[in-house]
Amino acid sequence: MSRSQIALALCVSLLAFSACDEDPTLPNSELNEQLRRVIEATGQSMDDLRMPSSDDLENIPQDSSNRLTPAKIALGKLLFHETALGIDGMTDERAQTFSCASCHNAAAGFAAGTAQGIGEGGNGFGRSGEGRVRAANVSISMLDIQPVKSPSILNAGYQKVMLWNGQFGATDVNEGTESNWTEGTPKAKNSLGFEGVETQAIAGLEVHRLDLDSTLLYQYGYQALFDAAFEDVPIAERYNRLTAALAIAAYERTVLANQAPFQQWLAGDVSALNDQEKAGALVFFGDGNCAGCHSGPSLASTSFHALGMSDLHDSASPVFGSTPNQAEHKGRGGFTMRSEDMYKFKTPQLYNLADSRFYGHGSSFRSIRNVIEYKSAAQAQNERVPSDKLSPDFTPLSLSDQQIQDLTAFLEDGLRDPNLARYTPEVLPSGNCFPNADALSKADLGCE
Repeated sequence: MSRSQIALALCVSLLAFSACDEDPTLPNSELNEQLRRVIEATGQSMDDLRMPSSDDLENIPQDSSNRLTPAKIALGKLLFHETALGIDGMTDERAQTFSCASCHNAAAGFAAGTAQGIGEGGNGFGRSGEGRVRAANVSISMLDIQPVKSPSILNAGYQKVMLWNGQFGATDVNEGTESNWTEGTPKAKNSLGFEGVETQAIAGLEVHRLDLDSTLLYQYGYQALFDAAFEDVPIAERYNRLTAALAIAAYERTVLANQAPFQQWLAGDVSALNDQEKAGALVFFGDGNCAGCHSGPSLASTSFHALGMSDLHDSASPVFGSTPNQAEHKGRGGFTMRSEDMYKFKTPQLYNLADSRFYGHGSSFRSIRNVIEYKSAAQAQNERVPSDKLSPDFTPLSLSDQQIQDLTAFLEDGLRDPNLARYTPEVLPSGNCFPNADALSKADLGCE
């Protein structure tokens, strides 16, 4: 055999061998199997972490007193974004310029795009809510604001109680807190007996100055939508804040990040996550012990923890009406008044965090990596939180820089649903601009 023939035979044999070897462009099967094992070691199965499709109503968590129907969800989707509801504001000038989505818009992962959400009294939107500012001629007392960061409504169906302190909801961990449902405050809405998503929506319409009127019902055509959604409700009780809120809550329960890469991976598409994101998921369910608190399909839980994060009034960003002595800064304890609950805040869901620019109940972090580094170092930043109130689980993780990079990639990209715009209407029956309809927002949104 000639030298050229030997060389050719060698090349053929090497090609045959490499064809039998694992193609580097294919998913790393060992990494996938390792991730499955690590997940199962947390006591959860792959199915425990999966979300249903948004039209699989039987498998979406719901309040038995507010059953999900397509008509109710369709109505709620419109009402959530409808600036025509903004009729109960402080001034006629600001009427019909704000909506629920002013502080919970899809482009910001259904949170606010700013450190502090602004409903009535705000101007502008930007591209994802980051351009929302206080209107120059609006006093702080007239602003619709909250003293803590606006939490996302994404995957809210998996939460039995709502808000950072869990004050909304009459069931689950709020059983036994009836003495704290103070009459004359939004917390009194718990007495209606609904779960957290519904209670927050009911209280929220009033708190955020949103209501129905005859123009919305008859001129804009919402009456027919209410008739379809609440055909079993007597006509005399069909068109009001309560039914509007129940429709909004029904819609919110279907706003699920079920197209995120991790959800696709759980469904069997092993190439949906890249290798770094899988490595980050290994840290999440393994060395990072994130799954100790962040569990279930939304990677949240109805648990409260004191991690010593700073409050909103400490923010470097412009904020209004947030002061050190407010009960909201004491977290769960500000609601229950129990010593053991002081400075504990509810474990948030983790999907589409990359769409927001602020993290923590006080918007004290500006990147996901910053939060990971903070939890890994376990050095409290808020001097007002006594050390004996800090969670016993708030201990150094000593994650390596590579682990932090990988975990950041998983949280930023592996948990990001790229198509949340599917949960927004194309147009509103009113024809109004949304999520805001002030002049500056219209210019930003191109809907003048």
